[in-house]
Amino acid sequence: MENVKITLVRSLIARKPAQVKTAKTLGLKRPGDSIVLPNDAATKGKINAISHLVSVETV
Repeated sequence: MENVKITLVRSLIARKPAQVKTAKTLGLKRPGDSIVLPNDAATKGKINAISHLVSVETV
């Protein structure tokens, strides 16, 4: 299974609480933070919820 690198590129300030919680669940706290996670259904759903705040690369 391949992995994805998720990077927070936009700030979480003035975002809906659900979007902030989703970013925190992924381990992203501030712009520039990155994390590598497996590319599974749960990760894809979280990425979809905050797609306008993150950039995604296949690793």
